Amino acid sequence: MAWTTNLSTSKLAQIHAQNVLMTFQKSTLFSVEQLHFKQGDVIYLQGDNGSGKSTLMKILAGLITPTEGTVYGQGFTPKSWWQTDSLLGKAVYLHQHPYLFEGSVKYNLTYALNQLKLTASERSSRIKQAINMAQLNDLLGHHASDLSGGERQRLAIARAWIMQPKLLMLDEPISNMDKHSQRLVLAMINQLKQDGTGLLISSHQTCGLTALCQQHWHIKQKTIHTSMHVPAAEAVHQPNTTELHYGTTN
Repeated sequence: MAWTTNLSTSKLAQIHAQNVLMTFQKSTLFSVEQLHFKQGDVIYLQGDNGSGKSTLMKILAGLITPTEGTVYGQGFTPKSWWQTDSLLGKAVYLHQHPYLFEGSVKYNLTYALNQLKLTASERSSRIKQAINMAQLNDLLGHHASDLSGGERQRLAIARAWIMQPKLLMLDEPISNMDKHSQRLVLAMINQLKQDGTGLLISSHQTCGLTALCQQHWHIKQKTIHTSMHVPAAEAVHQPNTTELHYGTTN
């Protein structure tokens, strides 16, 4: 069921960017007149290396400020009077090399739960589901710093899923990842989509991950172009690659 059948657009958690210009070393990185990212959106963000994909995500997450323009949130729970009403915390940004807390895999998962007001049974159910989805059962006692790249990404997405964010941005979530981890991450991201989380997914190339998307943002020639047409995933057969690609037709 579409989100708009239950909630008016004004009540959906969303972030708007207007007349944004981002420069780097006095040169234009990218500009855009308007962008809208809301719950229920699943957007494929495409662009060459150095085009500014990660920078755009960080702007929308409130981690950095654009050179010019306005970026604001709507539909989020109002902050207390003494808190600064910034974008920080409204949209979750996960880097391709995610930050993990010092300590075990289990600590990283339970730390996320400590931020939520849940009953004991709700906490138990949610952490069990996250562990099963990410297949972390055999890794719970391992130190997070000892995990492989794919395991770290699985843990980071599982931790984000526990928080059930309204908006989540994933920066190259399956790059340099073994096939097993890719399949698990793809399944977790699909679950987030089914849960109604707004997703902005950056990837260098079309694949099974981008096939989940319904919108396309493309940074090219220093401009962000938006479209409802998502490029079809291409079948790629290379003997030395483990990245998932799914052949589709237009």
